Amino acid sequence: MDNVERMKAGLLYDPTTNDVMDYQLSLLDKMVEYNNTLPREQEKRQKLIKEMFGAVGKGCYIEAPFHANWGGKHVFMGDYVYANFNLTIVDDANVYIGNNVMFAPGVIIATAGHPVNPTLREKGYQYNKEVHIGNNVWIGANATILPGVTIGDNSVIGAGAVVSRDIPANVVAMGVPCRVVREIGEHDKEYFFRNEKIDIPIE
Repeated sequence: MDNVERMKAGLLYDPTTNDVMDYQLSLLDKMVEYNNTLPREQEKRQKLIKEMFGAVGKGCYIEAPFHANWGGKHVFMGDYVYANFNLTIVDDANVYIGNNVMFAPGVIIATAGHPVNPTLREKGYQYNKEVHIGNNVWIGANATILPGVTIGDNSVIGAGAVVSRDIPANVVAMGVPCRVVREIGEHDKEYFFRNEKIDIPIE
């Protein structure tokens, strides 16, 4: 098994070997091109993200700059995903993002880790674990999602959270480490922010 195969299998591997580096570098040019587009070049941006990402649904919009170790090649997005400025995805393993997901500025999704064993770390070994984000999830500003995490449908992750464990569906979670603080419930059907009432029709 070569290092690219070990990487994709989630095993310890050496990310500095030629087979890994050649594969990675071949994917980064389009990301640089994307980040150098002008805001009015929307058609060009849409063309590039369809080439950059593993899969892109309809209506997805990624503000530049966007950063990814593999240029988004291992990122699979559903429909209507919106990412504000400086989304960073360490996409050494696959990242699966559902429909109608929103990322506030500065969010980091990391799939890569390094062993605690100092001898292995000194030799540069790493491993990668997939991240799964469900539908209708909102990730707050500067939140960090760590390797192997799953976030359930409809949940909200508070700004600055460090998500090191799975988060279930239909909850608000925040903090360091991120933890569930409450379920999404009846109050949220009537109020959009604290005690400010929703004043538009909801189907």
